[in-house]
Amino acid sequence: MIAPMESPPAGACIALDTLVARVLAPNPSPFTFTGTQTHLVGTDDIAVIDPGPDDPVHIDALIAAIAGRPVSAILITHTHRDHSPASRALAAATGAPIIGCAPLVVDMGPRADAAFDGDYAPDRVLSDGESVSGGGWTLTAVATPGHTSNHLAFALPEAGALFSGDHVMGWSTTVVMPPDGDMTAYLASLEKLQTRDDRIYYPAHGEPVTNPAQHVRHLLSHRRQRERQILAVLDAGPAAIPAMVAAMYPALDARLHGAAAGSVLAHLIDLDGRGAVHAQGELWHRA
Repeated sequence: MIAPMESPPAGACIALDTLVARVLAPNPSPFTFTGTQTHLVGTDDIAVIDPGPDDPVHIDALIAAIAGRPVSAILITHTHRDHSPASRALAAATGAPIIGCAPLVVDMGPRADAAFDGDYAPDRVLSDGESVSGGGWTLTAVATPGHTSNHLAFALPEAGALFSGDHVMGWSTTVVMPPDGDMTAYLASLEKLQTRDDRIYYPAHGEPVTNPAQHVRHLLSHRRQRERQILAVLDAGPAAIPAMVAAMYPALDARLHGAAAGSVLAHLIDLDGRGAVHAQGELWHRA
């Protein structure tokens, strides 16, 4: 289940646990919900996870929340522009290293969900299972590609918590859009999380997820249902992606049609890889 919480005002530092606090960035949108949540981990020396967009108001709020404490690391789950750009200003203000996901070196072109941060340059890239630590806390990278190819989550064993970034959100399913978003990788990453025993997820958007195992099962079930919808459309005859979106998302906000089309494409590529469908020009067919 998702913990019932009222969204705090942007800029407020809200304690979620003994070791965890969050600060909401002032960037609400159809893709970010109430905004991007930056998490602070630790009490004496701290880590900052996903410092957020390059917004001076948000950066000032983070510096106020840090309150003069040493910052051991600025950790990045992935490089969408609502997650990583503030790392540069925060590093300059605190002297902390930028650590986490690898930068993307491929030009992805326009994206419907969010642009990538092309200036991201980490001081250290974490591989799956590598950790950083401070006073009373350890954060271990959990590779969770799918939403983006470079996505990491961070486990905090001292609290039984996982900072799930955009891989698992507390308000909606995540956007998976080719060419960088990969549905096959996303589903495998969800299955990977099923092998873990985290007590709680702290996502970058939405409320904490207090029953992670059940929630991940729901996300996998949702994606399998989308697969069945796609196959049912194609059972009636070849179709292009816009027609599939119209059939599958009849009440969708028009601002999200591009994201829905990207999600359908991601599913089609996954299904193609499993031999269930194939494309001829703009039309997709049942195999």
